[in-house]
Amino acid sequence: MDVRRGLLAGAVGGLVGGIPSTVHAVVTGADPLEATYAAGSILLPHERDRARLLAAAALTHGVVSLGWGVALAGILPRRHPVLAGAAAGLVIAALDLGVVGRRLERVRRLPLTPQVADHVVFGFAVGAVAGRHREMRGH
Repeated sequence: MDVRRGLLAGAVGGLVGGIPSTVHAVVTGADPLEATYAAGSILLPHERDRARLLAAAALTHGVVSLGWGVALAGILPRRHPVLAGAAAGLVIAALDLGVVGRRLERVRRLPLTPQVADHVVFGFAVGAVAGRHREMRGH
């Protein structure tokens, strides 16, 4: 397994994965950083200070995105890695939102559909980057 490929894929996925929920928040007039604060609450569940939540979110999101990127890059099929990545994003959403998130008030309060869309976009991007990187390296 090429860890660098997974880290790159996870980093790209992490950067673009929040687009759906951010757009949804802006369109609906909600706070576009609320999902970020919710991610911070994974590490600091009782924290109310937004600066601390942002710092915790950066760490949480970075570690989780890179970890999933490495894991997915190692298991995504050579054929149709983008579709498989998007499907993996749905599985990750079930774990993140259904198992971990339901225990955290701030995550539970987030609108579900944009959060699931974030995860699908993350998986899609990981599949695209990992698949393309694999093609370029001739694997």
